[in-house]
Amino acid sequence: MLIGGHVSTAGGLVKAHERGVERGCEAIQVFNQSPRMWKPTQWKEPDIAAFRKLMEDGPIKSVVIHAVYLVNAATKDREMRKKSATSLTHSLRMGDAIGADGVVVHPGSTLKEPLDESLGRVGEMVREALAESESCRLLLENTAGAGGTIGRSFAELYDIVGRAGGDERIGICLDSCHLLASGYDVRSAESLGEVLDEFDRVVGLDRLRSLHVNDSVTPLGSNRDRHANLGDGEIGREGCAAFLSEPRFEGLACVLEGPGAAGKAVEAGDMTAAFALRDEGLAARKGRGRRPGGRAKK
Repeated sequence: MLIGGHVSTAGGLVKAHERGVERGCEAIQVFNQSPRMWKPTQWKEPDIAAFRKLMEDGPIKSVVIHAVYLVNAATKDREMRKKSATSLTHSLRMGDAIGADGVVVHPGSTLKEPLDESLGRVGEMVREALAESESCRLLLENTAGAGGTIGRSFAELYDIVGRAGGDERIGICLDSCHLLASGYDVRSAESLGEVLDEFDRVVGLDRLRSLHVNDSVTPLGSNRDRHANLGDGEIGREGCAAFLSEPRFEGLACVLEGPGAAGKAVEAGDMTAAFALRDEGLAARKGRGRRPGGRAKK
């Protein structure tokens, strides 16, 4: 597992890499533009080249882009669809440019429209964005399920993959806070293992390409997306340790988004705490004699 954090790109990609190294990250996540504005950021070629060089041999092994929050692939509003499609395609092209392991996107919201029609529009936009980019993966993030947000269940995520044509570039990003809020119990190694068994049956673990590790202010099934620092929320220390040590997550970027102990962003101390939780989780699994795949020995 490549444990890392979300870092700012203020000053460019090289500065973002520097921030990741300072925090002790093995992976970083960045926005490719302001998360609440449509105006695209075009990273300059020298910055991209220098960043890619740093990624070749440095301690950071993975970079993931998070698409802007404004993107709503489910909307039928013509102007909003155009802006969303343009932004999503731009994110994928930037992912191609910097060698990102994927672009994470929230599938969108029904806005009180029929779910089936909304899922169809998401699939259509995903298909179009992939056709307008080269090789970067598009990673659908599961959602907490508030209001009409799409992606609250594994079934909805699988549905989108199918409607988008089942392209191998389509992957999934699982967020621990969103899982709990949408009703998936990830508060122990055993319950997390059962959730992943279900994910494998419905979607397939081959689609799982990245992770967000965040604790949750709100309880199981609340459908409210409110992050807490690791171990301080409803998932708790045991659950966060289990998430960070899950054998089926090995090799994947696992990004801590915050808020961080200081309340503003992920800092070095937050990363230290995440690695300590991973060690706790690994020790607990060893003590229970867990096998790869997340099931305890009988």
